[in-house]
Amino acid sequence: MVAAQPKEIPMTKAKSKRKPASRANDSKTKTCNGVKRTTARKAGQLKPVTTAAHQQPRSASRPTARHQSKKAHIIAMLRVPGGVTIEAMARAANWQPHSVRGFLAGVVRKKLGLNLISAAGDSGRVYRIADRSASSCVATAKTSHAV
Repeated sequence: MVAAQPKEIPMTKAKSKRKPASRANDSKTKTCNGVKRTTARKAGQLKPVTTAAHQQPRSASRPTARHQSKKAHIIAMLRVPGGVTIEAMARAANWQPHSVRGFLAGVVRKKLGLNLISAAGDSGRVYRIADRSASSCVATAKTSHAV
């Protein structure tokens, strides 16, 4: 038995590689008015390294309860059955009235998909969030009485 020798496959010559970009466009060195400047890392001004023994535990550094955000506070105000005016929401969140209206349209209605109801009240227009199940019952009741 004669062992078959591997057949050589002719390969084409590889194309020449691209030359690297010139050092003039290097992002680490910048020139301004002929003065060469380097970054802090290159100049040796690194942050001091802290070991695990010097660090505080994470549970002690962070509070356990999250501070309530302005958005959550406004949504809580909207869930009150009596509703709330734009002026009251603006005062509570320290926002401008147009920012409150944008929040109601963009976040409450579109992103969260909540059922926002507005009605004319004694002190102006009053906004509130209606419960989904209550609004669907009202809608079916209206259609059944209309027939």
